[in-house]
Amino acid sequence: MQSAPLVVGFDLDMTLIDTAPGFAEVLHALGAELGVEFPVAEMTAKLGPPLDLLLEPYLAPDAIAAAGDRFRALYPDHAITGTPVLPGAHEAIEAVRRHAGRVLVVTGKYPANARLHLDHLALDVDHLEGWVWGVGKADVLRREGATIYVGDHVHDVEGALAAGALSVSVLTGGCTREELLAAGTHVVLDDLGAFPAWLEDHLLQLRLDALEADLRERGSVLVAYSGGADSAFLLAAAVRALGPQHVVAATGYSHSLPQVERDPAREFATSLGVEVLTPQTHEMEREGYRANGADRCYFCKAELIEVLGPIAADRGLAHVATGTNADDAVAGFRPGIRAAAERGAIAPLRDAGLTKAQVREASRRWDLPTWDKPAAACLSSRVAYGVEVTPYRLGRVERAEAAVRSALGAGPVDLRVRDLGARASVEIDAGLLPLAPDVEERLLAGVRAAGFDEAGVDPRGFRSGSMNERL
Repeated sequence: MQSAPLVVGFDLDMTLIDTAPGFAEVLHALGAELGVEFPVAEMTAKLGPPLDLLLEPYLAPDAIAAAGDRFRALYPDHAITGTPVLPGAHEAIEAVRRHAGRVLVVTGKYPANARLHLDHLALDVDHLEGWVWGVGKADVLRREGATIYVGDHVHDVEGALAAGALSVSVLTGGCTREELLAAGTHVVLDDLGAFPAWLEDHLLQLRLDALEADLRERGSVLVAYSGGADSAFLLAAAVRALGPQHVVAATGYSHSLPQVERDPAREFATSLGVEVLTPQTHEMEREGYRANGADRCYFCKAELIEVLGPIAADRGLAHVATGTNADDAVAGFRPGIRAAAERGAIAPLRDAGLTKAQVREASRRWDLPTWDKPAAACLSSRVAYGVEVTPYRLGRVERAEAAVRSALGAGPVDLRVRDLGARASVEIDAGLLPLAPDVEERLLAGVRAAGFDEAGVDPRGFRSGSMNERL
């Protein structure tokens, strides 16, 4: 089962925006009309409760509703343009967006005026719900699927807890840390500037816990192990969850797997105490694979899973697991993922919601040597769609990439030599470009010596999946 999408709710006043100055201006204007001298400083010290409750001590009961209506009418002219966004608000919303999350604003404020603030300050939210207060916010949060609610007031805590959401409190309102903790909030941050880092850590731990629980439930796995960062992390996670006796690594050996990848992959798996199998795969015998159409990866993954499935069954292993991550699942055209799913393979990283960046960060925390390993893909991914895949072409790509690494003389670096037919296009980390003329000439000479008639360096740099741009 895949993880639920991220939905985060935010309070508005004193959480995302500093409404105190504008609120004070409106109170002054309202007081002047009504002939009432409101204690403005006191009333704006702890914004959050509904307006009627704030006005109640200073007006007759039958005058409160009309005064509230007049306050809301005065509000746009006195409180919108002068209300600033609080530090970190835009960054907090962007942090949710980075994880493809939805952003809600759930506030006690009059909805039309809340919308004016959001539009004026360019706060990009998916849903605004106004005129809800305290535990009343819970219905909205549950309906919208929010798992986190961020606010500044003890009543925001009440709403989050009633919804079963994680309560995150910021100290930018009038409530103290002690008051918020006493109300039951789970997290207290000084301000929203601390929210992005907190969210990253929270989601990573949440997803690692989900991964562990999933693997434990599986009981045993055969990991389709290429030696790349994703499959290496999955292998390590499986060992942690199940013990090495319930985990086997299987690396399909064929012309598509670079020789340089093989020994490091075996050494890493062996260091985990895992048995390593290296069955031969024969994707080159599949016409659809050799033809190298846009669906080439389908035939490659189909071959791999059809080879590994019987091995897993013979060894009594419950599942074949691939290292597909959450980013892969939304990356657009990925026929290999479909082929694996059709053949019953599981994708625990994807199902836990772990992104590529999170896999690398968790690998770093676990001291895995693959945490910063450059992105890897089978050699066939370097051959332009429509150009037949042959052992010769794969061999010259591998030789050319070895020549590029030698010419660069750098440590781990993302690079690809793309086989466009007679010509090779060399993609290198954009941060290394432009190359010094002598380095570039030495590099291109090595690529030509590997078997290409022509070669050039792509000025746009390395781009994972750049062959898809040509479809």
